[in-house]
Amino acid sequence: MRVLVVEDDLILGESLKEYLEENNVEVVWVWDDRKLNEALIMSEYDVIILDLMLKYEKGENILKDLRIKGVRTPILIMTAKNKIEDKELCFNAGADDYIVKPFNPRELLLRIKALNKRAHISDKIKIKDVEIDLDKHTITKNGEEIKISKTAWNLLTLLIKRRGEIVSTESILNYVWSDKAVGDEVVRQYIKELRKILPPDTIETYKGVGYKLK
Repeated sequence: MRVLVVEDDLILGESLKEYLEENNVEVVWVWDDRKLNEALIMSEYDVIILDLMLKYEKGENILKDLRIKGVRTPILIMTAKNKIEDKELCFNAGADDYIVKPFNPRELLLRIKALNKRAHISDKIKIKDVEIDLDKHTITKNGEEIKISKTAWNLLTLLIKRRGEIVSTESILNYVWSDKAVGDEVVRQYIKELRKILPPDTIETYKGVGYKLK
């Protein structure tokens, strides 16, 4: 799971990053909200954690802007604002959850996991004779378990999350390989690995653009 944290408090941001990473959550932390768009372009996220009181822009405005732009990633508001009016404003603007500072980091982790799980239609995806269990990280075909590499699994997970959409090669590279310098040919190799186990024509290629899981 990859989480984007938008928080300008350096002490809180650092402690959250450390805690979440200890619990197997990959964290991209933006402390300068002017760099948020850059972070969004560079990668795909399972959950966005957004503070409201930032240095350069109000979190409420960022929330509204993200939803206007069509960002569907679950957004958890993390703030010291505890009035019901503040919560109502954020939920009406498209927030998925709201946690008030100070909080127990374990509660934040539980909320993140719940949002990530809720974002999937089902933990089990069936494509003809192939069943994919996102929770257990297993793939079975005709009742027999199939092993794939961790990289191929991450690619498959991304395509499932964006099922029915064309996922650009750039988005795949940023999500699966993050800051590693790899090219389009590597993506094609792992797409080929997935095609060996999935039914024919499950993954469509859009030359020069990306791929779509039907």
